[in-house]
Amino acid sequence: MKQLSLRRRLALEIHRKLHRDKIREHALRQLFWECTQRCNLSCRHCGSDCKTSSLQPDMPASDFLRAIDSLLPHVDRHRLNIVITGGEPLVRQDLEDVGLELYRRELPWGIVTNGLLLSPERFDRLRAAGIHNLTISLDGDEEDHNWMRGNPLSYRRALEAIAMVAATPDINFDVVTCVNQRNIGKLDAIAAVLEERGVRRWRLFTIFPSGRARNYPEFALSKEQFISLMEYIKDKRKRGGIHPSYCCEGFLGDYEGDVREGFYHCDAGISVGSILIDGSIGACPSIRADYTQGNIYSDDFWDVWQNRYECYRDRSWMKTGICADCNMFRYCEGNGFHLREADGSMKHCYYRLSF
Repeated sequence: MKQLSLRRRLALEIHRKLHRDKIREHALRQLFWECTQRCNLSCRHCGSDCKTSSLQPDMPASDFLRAIDSLLPHVDRHRLNIVITGGEPLVRQDLEDVGLELYRRELPWGIVTNGLLLSPERFDRLRAAGIHNLTISLDGDEEDHNWMRGNPLSYRRALEAIAMVAATPDINFDVVTCVNQRNIGKLDAIAAVLEERGVRRWRLFTIFPSGRARNYPEFALSKEQFISLMEYIKDKRKRGGIHPSYCCEGFLGDYEGDVREGFYHCDAGISVGSILIDGSIGACPSIRADYTQGNIYSDDFWDVWQNRYECYRDRSWMKTGICADCNMFRYCEGNGFHLREADGSMKHCYYRLSF
């Protein structure tokens, strides 16, 4: 294993102590709501395998809001960010009604969208409902993005939505791009397109093999490509313009502190919770049913948040397999929780790709 520099190790030790304190406090700061599994696209990399028509019905808004109301006596509502995701949230016609109810409760809220349905009229309605955060996906140039998303209109509509939102200063906005073998050589061109439209913040993801993505080996970056992505982010952050950052996928060794705003940590079950489409109480929605902790239809969310989530807050059980003898486990704690199989085994280690 590659050794960290003394300076980086000292910084990681400080971060580790702060993260230990965060685990003990486990203040709920972000709550995802999987409001639907319906989607107007059929993306090749979809981890949820969402479809236009889902067998799982949308959760009634009243059920979600009832769960939210049960939390309000226990949380700092101005610091609890509600992220509405799917599927595609904009397929719900009552999305603005839910958003307005959250706004009336003084809760900041936002959505993650593919942008296809984000017309100027719909955006105006979302703003009137108090939307605070918005994320739109763009996964390459027109050919690559439309290939990924399975719709010939997707790229143009996404760019129109991006330009519209980027021009709105009161929205906390970013664009996410899933980097893969098709687009990794085009990152500067993608950045230029986004900069031209006024985008300031750009999150770069890599694709883990889940859902439909298992069927496309070209989504996985080689070790050399992954290192080139880290170097690209470092260099671009120094050059200025749009500000890229790598997502929270995993621990990155000597790239820690250089490609994100801070050091790696997986906050699933620590400050991040979720309500999934069937009412399951979970953490990051990328983590599926094997690690859910309860259900809003049978359990009180706050009681679950306070008294369960042990597997998230004490991750020593992850020190098996390739993690058993790794001297970085102290800082990594087993990588992103979503990269664990149902039996706890590791799907993918980003640290081993980073040197």
